[in-house]
Amino acid sequence: MAPVSATKEAMSGDAAAKRPATYQDVLDAPADMIAEIVAGTLHTQPRPSMPHALASSSLGIELGASFGRRSGGHGGWWIIYEPELHLGEDILVPDLAGWRRERMPAFPETAFVTLAPDWVCEVLSPSTRRTDLHEKRPVYAREGVTYLWLLDPFDRTLEAFALADGRWTLIATAQDDDPVSIPPFEASTFSLGELWP
Repeated sequence: MAPVSATKEAMSGDAAAKRPATYQDVLDAPADMIAEIVAGTLHTQPRPSMPHALASSSLGIELGASFGRRSGGHGGWWIIYEPELHLGEDILVPDLAGWRRERMPAFPETAFVTLAPDWVCEVLSPSTRRTDLHEKRPVYAREGVTYLWLLDPFDRTLEAFALADGRWTLIATAQDDDPVSIPPFEASTFSLGELWP
């Protein structure tokens, strides 16, 4: 009887492994992990390394100071660090995202956002590169995110893409200490070197 029971348990485990992930799986993920669902698969990753965190937070501070304030800058944007996006069946957590205030005039009071951002920045790391490039990037295109920046703190590079006819087109690159004045934030210029240790 024991082998039959073991077989049943194995079968039920296989069935659970094959079922699409749900928001409950995201909620049940360990608190020290970032949980996302892409194409029905749950992805978890630990908190980012310090160079990753510095690049992301420094970029958020830079853009937030110029574009996120109501006064004292260009304004007009919500710039948010690690928002939880519910885009169709996919649940993504980009490193940074921005919404034009004209598209999202009222700031949500919920734990997640269902309106696709106008701009997303993913900070690449060895553990997230494949998911960011090959799984999340097509979701952003499908949802009509207009601009996607890929920031690599290890190579000290930035690649910026714009969505045209459902495809990403490379519009700018920067490296090391290059000045950055790239859409949709071309109204301001900062040194890419501000993002590195």
